[in-house]
Amino acid sequence: MENKYTRLKWVALIIIAGMLLFLAQVATAANLRSPHLLQQEVSGKVIDHNGIAIPGVTVTLKGTSRGTLTNLDGDYSIIASENAILVFSFIGYKSHEEQVSNQAVINVQLEEDIATLGEVQINAGYYNTSRRESTGNISRVTAEEIELQPVVSPLQALQGRMAGVEITSGGANPGAASTIRIRGINSLRTEGNYPLYIIDGVPISAEPVETNSLLGNSGLDPLNNLNPSNIKSIEVLKDADATAIYGSRGANGVVLITTKIGAQAGTGLEIRTYTGISSVPKKLDLLRTAEYLAIRKTAFENDGVEPTQRNAYDLVLWDPERYTNWQEYAFGGNAEVTNANLTFSGGNDKTSFRLGGSWFSQGTVYPGDYQYQKITGNMSLNHFSEDGKFKITASLNYGIDRNEITGDLKLSRLNLLPPNAPALLNPNGTLNWSEWAEAGLANPLEGYFNSNDIGTNNLITSTSISYEMLPGFEIKSGFGYTRYDSNELWRLPSRSYNPAGNPVNRSAHLSSVRKSWIIEPQLSYHTNIGKIEVNSILGATFQENNSSRQSLQGSNYASEALIGNLAAAQDILNAKSSNIQYKYAAVFARIGMNWDKKYYLNLTGRRDGSSRFGPNNRFANFGAIGTAWIFSEEDFFNNVFPFISLGKLRASYGSTGNDQIGDYGYLDAYEATRGPGGLYPTSLANPDYSWEVNKKMEVGLDLAFWKNRMNVGLSWYRNRSSNQLVGYPLPAITGFGSVQANLPATVENRGFELEFNSINFNNKNFRWQTSFNISLPENELLSYPGIEQSSYANTYREGEPLNISLNYDYTGIDSETGYYSFTDVNGDDRLDFQDRTIVEDRTREFFGGLNNNFSYRGFSLQFLWEFVKQNGKLIYYNAGRAQNILSNYSSDDYQTPTQSYQGNLAFSNAINSSRFIEDGSFVRLKTLTVSYDIPGKFLQTIGIQKFNMFLHGQNLWTITSYGGMDPENSYDGNFIGNLRTVTAGAQINF
Repeated sequence: MENKYTRLKWVALIIIAGMLLFLAQVATAANLRSPHLLQQEVSGKVIDHNGIAIPGVTVTLKGTSRGTLTNLDGDYSIIASENAILVFSFIGYKSHEEQVSNQAVINVQLEEDIATLGEVQINAGYYNTSRRESTGNISRVTAEEIELQPVVSPLQALQGRMAGVEITSGGANPGAASTIRIRGINSLRTEGNYPLYIIDGVPISAEPVETNSLLGNSGLDPLNNLNPSNIKSIEVLKDADATAIYGSRGANGVVLITTKIGAQAGTGLEIRTYTGISSVPKKLDLLRTAEYLAIRKTAFENDGVEPTQRNAYDLVLWDPERYTNWQEYAFGGNAEVTNANLTFSGGNDKTSFRLGGSWFSQGTVYPGDYQYQKITGNMSLNHFSEDGKFKITASLNYGIDRNEITGDLKLSRLNLLPPNAPALLNPNGTLNWSEWAEAGLANPLEGYFNSNDIGTNNLITSTSISYEMLPGFEIKSGFGYTRYDSNELWRLPSRSYNPAGNPVNRSAHLSSVRKSWIIEPQLSYHTNIGKIEVNSILGATFQENNSSRQSLQGSNYASEALIGNLAAAQDILNAKSSNIQYKYAAVFARIGMNWDKKYYLNLTGRRDGSSRFGPNNRFANFGAIGTAWIFSEEDFFNNVFPFISLGKLRASYGSTGNDQIGDYGYLDAYEATRGPGGLYPTSLANPDYSWEVNKKMEVGLDLAFWKNRMNVGLSWYRNRSSNQLVGYPLPAITGFGSVQANLPATVENRGFELEFNSINFNNKNFRWQTSFNISLPENELLSYPGIEQSSYANTYREGEPLNISLNYDYTGIDSETGYYSFTDVNGDDRLDFQDRTIVEDRTREFFGGLNNNFSYRGFSLQFLWEFVKQNGKLIYYNAGRAQNILSNYSSDDYQTPTQSYQGNLAFSNAINSSRFIEDGSFVRLKTLTVSYDIPGKFLQTIGIQKFNMFLHGQNLWTITSYGGMDPENSYDGNFIGNLRTVTAGAQINF
C-alpha cells in the first residue's frame, strides 16, 4: 500500500502496544489484595408467581461482575460474603435484591414485569444497546422466529419480518442466492448494492458464488453453509447512526448474524428433527389440445397460409388426440425435505460451551434424481476469569454442502410446449430425437443427462479477548478467519445431444476459493459523571481478502464414465485462472452519551483505506451523529400521559462509503493473446476515481403504551448516493468500451417505515402477541447531468426510479389488421427507443408482514402473512404460434391469432409496451406453525426436560390476481419461486 496506508497501520500498532503496556501495569497492581472478608456458599431456587422454576435467571453480587445462572430446575449456588447483596434478574420479570446476612439458603419468587421486555439487548456491531436507548434504526429477529423454517439460507427466513428489508427468492433450486435490498437500490452497479454480512464479528462476502448451472442467473448464496437452527439472532442495521461505524462497508446496510452460545446452568442435550415435502404451489392454466389446435387453425386461416409439415408440425404430424400436461412433467414432483439437529451445551458461571451438528437434505420437483445435502458443525466457548475481568469467546462454524442438480433443463421451453407434442423420452429411457427431428426441431430435453455436482466448504472462525483493566475501562481484540471453497463439475455426455451432430463427451470445471482474515483491536470506556453516562470505543480494523478462480473444459472423453477425469480427456480447452487480493484498513471511534437516561447523543467516525482505489483517493472519512430524547421521562409528561411507558424522538445524519467495485480497476490490465506470445490491453488505468458516498438522514418516533404492552415505531428516511462508480463509455476509436470512473449521478431512496407489536392477552394460561411492519419506499434518480449523451440514455430517466422499463404507448388493437398498435411519438413511421415514452415503475409500492403468536397451556399457534403491492407483467399471449397459451385467452382482448411477420412484430413490440402490465401484488401465508409441549410431569420420570412436537407450513397460500407462476417475481411469469413446504417434527431436551 501507499505511505498513508502504512502510516495508518503504524497508528493502530501503537494503539495495540499501548494497550499491552497498560495491561501489564494493571496486572502488576492487581497483586495487591483487598482485605479478606468471610465467604460462604449461598444456594436456593428461583420461581415465578405460579411456583414454576425459572431457568437462566442471572444471580450477581451487587456492585461486581461476578455471578451465576439458575439451572433448568431454577436452582443456583454462589460464593458470597456475609454483607453481600444478591441481585436476581431475568427478562420479563422485575429485578429482586436480597441481603445475604449469613443466610445459607435464599429462595426467591420473581414478579412479572412486562415493561422490561423492551430492554432486550440488541447487537449494534461493536457494542450492544437496547430498543429503549438506541439512537439508530436496527431491526431484529430471534431464533424462535427462524429456526423451524425449512430453508437453506437464513436470509429466506426473514421475508416479511423486517421493515425496510426486501428479500426476493432466488428460485426453486435449493441453494440459489436470494436478493436482499436494505432500503432500496443505491448504486447503478448490481455489485454495488450488496449489504455487509457479519457472522460473530467476522465479515464475509455477500456476492453470490458463480456457477455454470441453472443457478447461474443468481449464483450460490454464501450463507448456505450456515445452520439456521444455530442462529441466536439476526440484526439489520439501516440508518447512518447504526451503519457509519462500518464506514465504506455499511453503505447498503449491515446484516449481523449471531450464533448461539452454551448455557451457564448445567449441561443439556437437544435433539430437533423434521421431515416433509415441497411442491410448486401454482401452475399456469393452459389450453388443452382441442382448444389449442382450434386457435392454431384460425391463425393459418387469418394469414391465408396452407399448413405444412414444416410450418404446422403440430397440426400435420402430431397426434391431435394426444394431451400432455407439460407443467406436471417439468416440475410437478414432490421434493422431500429432511433436517436433523443435535446440540450439546453446558457450563457454569465461569465457562460455557456449545457443540452442535446438523444434516439437511432437499430433493427437487424436476424430473430426475437430484439432491441438495448439507452437513454443518458448530462450536462456541465462553470463559470468564474468577474476578470477571478477563473474558474470552470463540466460535467456529463449518459447513459442507453438495448440490447435485440438473445442468441444462430448459423449464421455460417445456412449460409452453404444444399439448399434443410427442414424448421426450423413448421407452428405453433415451432421448426421442426422431419425432422431433421430423418436425425440424431439437428435443426440448436436450441436455437432459447433463449433471452438475457442486461442492462447497465454508469455515468461519472468530475469537474475542477482553480484559477490564480498571472499572469501566476495557481492552479488547477480535480475530477472525474465513475460507470458502467451491468446486463444480459439469458433465455433458454425448447422449444428451442429437447423435446426428456427432457430439462428444465433455466436461466443464469451475473452482474458486475465498479467504479472508481480520484483526480488530479496541479500547472501550464506560463511566458515569453525575447524571451523565459515557460509553466510548476506539479501535482499528485490518482486513485482507484473497480470492482465486480456475476454470477449464475437457473434451473427447473415451467413455461417459471417464467424464471429469481430465487425464482421460483428449483436449483441454479455455483454461483460465485469476488471483485477486483486497486489503482494507481503518480506524474508528464512537462516543455515546446520555444525561439522566433522557437525552442521548451518539457520535461515530471512521477513516477507511481500500486497495481498490488508486493512490490519489485511497482513503476517505465517514461519520454520523445520532440523537434521541425520551420525552416520556419528563415529569410533566408522566403526569399528563401516565399510560405512555415510552415516548422517544430520535434522529440521525451521516455518511457511509462504497468500495464494492472490481479490484485493480485503477490499473492498466492486459491478457495473454490466443496465439504464441504477446499481450493485449483489456482495460485503461484511472488512478483518480474515488468512493461512492451515501449520505443518510432519518427521523423516528418510538412509542410504548401500558407498560410496553403495545409498541409503535415510525421512521422517515432519506438516503442519497452520489459520485456513482460505473464504467464510463468511450468511443470505439479508443479500442476500449469503457473506463472505470465516477459519474455525476445522484440516487435517492426515501420512505416511511412502521413497526408495531403488542401483547394483546397475557395471563397464566393464554397469551396472544401480534407484530406488524410496513415499508413505503421510493427510489429516484435525482440527477444525472448529461444523461442524454451517455450510454444510459435508454436505461434511466432523471426523476424516475432506477428499476424501470421504458415502454411504447399501447393504443389498442388496430381495427384493420387486428394487431396490437402503438403511438409513433416522433412520427417517423417506425418504432424505436425514441418512441418508448411510457415509464414502467418496477419498484414495490409497499411491503410488509403481519405476525401472530397464540399460546394456551402447552399449545401454540404462529402464523405470518407477507404482503406486497407492486406492478407485474405477464406475456403468455401470442396466439397462433406453436406454443401453448393461457386458457383465458379472448379475441376481444388480444390480437388476432397469426403467424405472420407483422403479427409477430406487433407482439414483440407489445412485450416492450404498457400492454401486458398488470397488478403483481399479493398476500401470502408465509409461515404457519402449530406445536405442543408435553407436560413436564409426564417426562420427569424418563429424564426428559422438554418434548415439543410441531407441524410447520411454508408458503401455504397466496392471494393474488397475478396470472404468472409466482407474483414475488412478477416480471417473469415463468419463474418458479417459493415452494410450498409442509414439515412435521419434534424437539427433545435432556
